[in-house]
Amino acid sequence: MAITYSISDLAKEFDLTTRAMRFYEDMGLLQPERSGPGGRSRIYSGRDRTRLKLTLRAKRLGLSLTEAKDIIDMYDSPRDTGPQLEKFLEVLADHQKQLEAQMTDLQANMDELKVHQREARALLVKAQKKAESAKSAVATP
Repeated sequence: MAITYSISDLAKEFDLTTRAMRFYEDMGLLQPERSGPGGRSRIYSGRDRTRLKLTLRAKRLGLSLTEAKDIIDMYDSPRDTGPQLEKFLEVLADHQKQLEAQMTDLQANMDELKVHQREARALLVKAQKKAESAKSAVATP
């Protein structure tokens, strides 16, 4: 008999809320069987567990859930893996470009921040010197 999981089993294992699990189901990433009155109980298979693991890995890489679903769905088909791997590499390359652009923007922001810090420190030193000379002028008659 195949191993199955409840929604709470997988939520606990992957440190998710059951709401997140239901969201992934709504997105088509998970497809549990339904049982019980009105099909209210979800029974997740090993396949669902693997798909959830891959979904979370894709999220950590910064891929959208739609991108994750597209890639994971490709692996469900028994076809040649060449096109699947090409698509995966294409998605990763696009994401890498986005991250590199963000890093460039962040570096520009850091450079600008450092300029403002230097200017503020220089102004603070001037203000402190001015205050000290004003105090010494008042103290010496």
